Amino acid sequence: MSLPKVSASHLPRWRGFNLLEKFVGERNSPFVESDFKWISEWGFDFARLPLSYRCWADVNDWLNLKEDVLKEIDQAVEFGQKYGVHVNINFHRAPGYCVNPPEEPLSLWKDEKALDACAFHWAHFAKRYKGIPNEEVSFDLLNEPARIPEETYVHVVKRLVEAIRSEDPNRLIIADGLSWGRDPVHGLVDLNVGQSTRGYDPMEISHYKASWVNSEKWPEPTWPLIRGYEKLDKEWLKKDRIAPWKALEEKGVGVHVGEWGAFQHTPHKVVLAWMEDCLDLWKEAGWGWSMWNFRGSFGILDSNRKDINYEDFNGHKLDREMLELIKTY
Repeated sequence: MSLPKVSASHLPRWRGFNLLEKFVGERNSPFVESDFKWISEWGFDFARLPLSYRCWADVNDWLNLKEDVLKEIDQAVEFGQKYGVHVNINFHRAPGYCVNPPEEPLSLWKDEKALDACAFHWAHFAKRYKGIPNEEVSFDLLNEPARIPEETYVHVVKRLVEAIRSEDPNRLIIADGLSWGRDPVHGLVDLNVGQSTRGYDPMEISHYKASWVNSEKWPEPTWPLIRGYEKLDKEWLKKDRIAPWKALEEKGVGVHVGEWGAFQHTPHKVVLAWMEDCLDLWKEAGWGWSMWNFRGSFGILDSNRKDINYEDFNGHKLDREMLELIKTY
């Protein structure tokens, strides 16, 4: 599979999945070659690697990097090259920030020491992958910055971009939107970086009964969804989630949906109806996407839903109906 030409102002319509082997330091497994093989065989071309720096560095020693772990990330890049799958390297936990607990000892947004360490890590990755084409590898700086002042975020992103470009001036860089990836960041327009949005709205569908957002008592969702006096449907998605990012795109910024999906407890028929509307809108917009996740509670494999019949697939449980739907888009 030949990978599409890329630039920060026009990201390809990459379609694929998040792979979670190094998503938390406690897990820290090598990436799995068969994931890349199946992603490619099913017609997809993108793997986002949300990484925790705690896999290759200690929380109390940010500047000492573990080469044996970094070689396992190299291996994922090689799997991507072998199977024609673009590898997007993301710091899900960076020195000084993660959307998930536990909190970091210092704040990336406030402490220069944390920013120095984060820049050091990104500079290392830039040097490590210099010479590999942007068609094959890109960097996604920080996963889901929260609702912080835009100028604070812009300051941090500028520093990280400088660190990367000091080692590799041509590397394709993507920055997540603010408010956990939902809001475009117009203050980054002049930096020549793409931006990554999210496809989790409405949360009543994507995170039904997800303990980490305290949604256990939410009513069982439908699609379209009634929220108070408002009807949430495809037109609502277009107005609320597509239009603001189209305004950013018109300023010359490429857009990609870095994460999206629905947790295992949302009724399957509701998930599929909602997914189809999202996928159709992104196709119309010309945007690619990356499902959270491939294997696991949001994914097409081993999602452990109770309301579907799975297909046996190489020792895994495949949600064939969901796979066929996303292949269509």
